[in-house]
Amino acid sequence: MNVMLLGAPGAGKGTQAAKIIEAYGLPHISTGDILRKAVADQTSLGLEAKRYMDAGELVPDEVVIGLVKERLSQSDTDKGFILDGFPRTVVQADALGEVLVELGKELTAVVSIDVDRQALIERLTARRTCKACGAIFNVVAQPEIADGVCPVCGGELYQRDDDTVQTVTNRLNVYERSTAPLIDYYTEKGVLRHVDGNRDVSDVWTAVDAVLKG
Repeated sequence: MNVMLLGAPGAGKGTQAAKIIEAYGLPHISTGDILRKAVADQTSLGLEAKRYMDAGELVPDEVVIGLVKERLSQSDTDKGFILDGFPRTVVQADALGEVLVELGKELTAVVSIDVDRQALIERLTARRTCKACGAIFNVVAQPEIADGVCPVCGGELYQRDDDTVQTVTNRLNVYERSTAPLIDYYTEKGVLRHVDGNRDVSDVWTAVDAVLKG
């Protein structure tokens, strides 16, 4: 089972990815994790990526794709994997398709978690982070944190700069320009499955699990 999750920031991809990993034991292929490990291991691609990262620039597609190919070549992905955070553009999707053909693998399902734009804004701007322990909370789902005190460690809760309305709106605009076209791309490939993400986490998981079981 080779799965890809799509969805805007705040759609709940991370939560559902964790549930898929727990239920099916699939290795989690995250470009962020791959980049950090390659840099730490000082591989040739990792060193090249670090050069861009140190300069504050985006790591070029060819480097990211090379890292993803290396990861998908490892034996633990032979029985399946879940892709998280890649591809982000149609160009990357084309490159991924070439890599999968070369490796003799194919996507079983691309699951799009669909959430209304206004709901996404409300979710993301409701997040609060503890300065002390880093725990993340939601003032809508957890009104008890309205006093700004972390229930885990008693630290101060704050709203990160990337959780303000303006920043969240910009992030959603970027997603709609670059990543949303992947919906059409994978629909044409016949592997896209839509899941309504405007529901409770457990209900969304029931729908995702049903899609994966086919």
